Amino acid sequence: METKIAQSLILSPGTGSEKIVRVPSGSVRFSRRSREPDRFHQLVSAQWQPKTSPSNRLKAMSCSYKNFPASILETGGLQASFDDALILKNKLQEIEPYLNGRCIYLVGMMGSGKTTVGKILSQVLGYSFSDSDTVVEQDLGGTSVKDVFNLYGEGFFREKETEALRKLSLMHRFVVSTGGGAVIRPINWKYMQKGISVWLDVPVDALAHRISAIGTGSRPLLNHDSGDAYKKTYMRLSNLLEERFEAYANANARVSVEDIAAKLGHRDVSNLTPTAIAIEVSLSLSYTTYICSWKIAGE
Repeated sequence: METKIAQSLILSPGTGSEKIVRVPSGSVRFSRRSREPDRFHQLVSAQWQPKTSPSNRLKAMSCSYKNFPASILETGGLQASFDDALILKNKLQEIEPYLNGRCIYLVGMMGSGKTTVGKILSQVLGYSFSDSDTVVEQDLGGTSVKDVFNLYGEGFFREKETEALRKLSLMHRFVVSTGGGAVIRPINWKYMQKGISVWLDVPVDALAHRISAIGTGSRPLLNHDSGDAYKKTYMRLSNLLEERFEAYANANARVSVEDIAAKLGHRDVSNLTPTAIAIEVSLSLSYTTYICSWKIAGE
């Protein structure tokens, strides 16, 4: 049965867990309930910087670029460094056994890069990738999300979205990009908590610039009349984020692209490559799998 469902969910080829905790500050934030020392988080964060010793340079040079999918080395028009690709590959290979096949759910506002980052993670991990919006469209015979909203309303779409997440929760070894509003229904968290969830937190102004630049026609919650597209998009996104903020905070980890940019010396988050963001997601996965193992060992 799982194989049959998977065939309808996979977009690009490539278990249950209890709620994992979050730390309240930093680019990767986990719950205050965790009493584990910060030493581990500092340890994994240190791996951001590529090793620059001669021996490590030679080791990196000995690896072929053919070992990495093109989407990792060049995404979104920004060239990811070979060192970043290598760091991502090594980190994900390190933590993959501890994921135990659990699905990874990326949550966040529309335009936050969930699909782009998700595809990179799935390729490196050897996982399958799926987008919950696309699953809904497939279930409705190819009807676009925009048309679903127009024909049946948001309530109908949310029901179909929940059904898509229920199907995905039966899967293993999937990276799932969720719709921006998937977090607002508690039942959706019931399904996502069978895996590990990561919130990609992007500043509203950056989201507004991205979305208004390509148009809002495919975004049913952003349809607006003529006028300043950026200003209208910014105001609507700000309201949506305020409504959903606490729901996003239910994620096992929060990855702030603003904090990543500051760490890497960028003033503009648009200068970040998706691979750089994927590295921070991998660090959050490393921490959450560590905490999960620590809690189970202490029981």
